Amino acid sequence: MQKMGLRSLIRAKKRSRLVQGVSDVHVPNVLKRDFCATAPNQKWVTDITEFKVHGQKLYLSACMDLYNGEIIAHRMAERPVFELVFGTFEMALASLEDSSKLTVHSDQGWQYKMQPYRAMLAHHGVTQSMSRKGNCFDNAAIESFFGTLKAEYFHLVSFDGLAELKAGVHDYIRYYNQERIKLRLHGLSPVKYRLRNINC
Repeated sequence: MQKMGLRSLIRAKKRSRLVQGVSDVHVPNVLKRDFCATAPNQKWVTDITEFKVHGQKLYLSACMDLYNGEIIAHRMAERPVFELVFGTFEMALASLEDSSKLTVHSDQGWQYKMQPYRAMLAHHGVTQSMSRKGNCFDNAAIESFFGTLKAEYFHLVSFDGLAELKAGVHDYIRYYNQERIKLRLHGLSPVKYRLRNINC
């Protein structure tokens, strides 16, 4: 073949994208785009978003309560590792006395299919829900928050590095929860709305 200048055509082998520990169990879309909740800790939505600064990446994992749009837990890391998601939910679930009536919704990201994550939800009596494949509108509430964060903060600031971005995202989420008002919450911030209704 070398002498005759021949080359063989070989189909490229497909690499397996199997991630060790990922469950192949089908998780139904329990939420079904019903983004309304009548009390805190009935429905949470979660996802991960990415920021880029000077060729570096920062990933934000956030969990939102659909009752008032409050970000109840978040974590950041420079890689989208499983611990990013697991740590977010360790933090979120630690504050709950009763999670048996809670539904947690996510997309079909591999982190949300990992056995330790699913086991943690099951241990707390949480119902897991997942978007349909390739349907971002099934998780529109948390996607909307990420869009607001980027429009109102990230795209308006020039960052020197990831440390500055990370501190700024923490500050924005505190502002979003405690100070930024919403019309659907009768002109209150998410935290003030929750506290007012709890104290009624």
